[in-house]
Amino acid sequence: MHKLSLFLAGALLVIVVALLGGVVFVMGARGFSARERPSAVERWVARRARAMAAPANASTRTNPVPNSPEVLAEARAHWADHCAGCHANNGSGDIEMGKRMYPPAPDMRQAETQEMTDGELFFVIQNGIRLTGMPAWGGGSGHDEQDSWKLVRFIRHLPQITAEEEREMQSLNPKSPDELKEEQEEKEFLNGEEPHEHTEHEHHHH
Repeated sequence: MHKLSLFLAGALLVIVVALLGGVVFVMGARGFSARERPSAVERWVARRARAMAAPANASTRTNPVPNSPEVLAEARAHWADHCAGCHANNGSGDIEMGKRMYPPAPDMRQAETQEMTDGELFFVIQNGIRLTGMPAWGGGSGHDEQDSWKLVRFIRHLPQITAEEEREMQSLNPKSPDELKEEQEEKEFLNGEEPHEHTEHEHHHH
């Protein structure tokens, strides 16, 4: 029995090494461009990396923040301002930045995310995932553990997000200088003001 276990472990190691060797060979031939679509092996590795990102004791943590309309409203605004740039307002990842990342931002509404425990989601938000575009938000200014737990509540809500909620979030998304300029010009037009040139200083956005 012991010999069989050693044989199976050795065979598995050979398979893993062969797969990694294949990936390295292909990448060596085609380069490491982030414009390439991840292969099936890379997608599997990325999913495993996300699953392994949280330590075992993180999975059992429960969310101390209540699931209330007030909490969801706060988390929705936080998501729109901090997370939607990569994950989109509805969590689909179907947004320019999210699609161009490598690997692309996952669809947070799907089972691969929704089946994670609250503790695992919290850990990922706080600590990020190495070798992906997911940063660690824990310990940053303006973001504490309560914010992360509230975002976990919002992630659970993503499969049921409404069109009205998405419209509200659009007004909370960060604006580019061009978008700010367009909004200002529309405001001036509606107020009957003469359009004028705006300097970069006038539209500096924090």
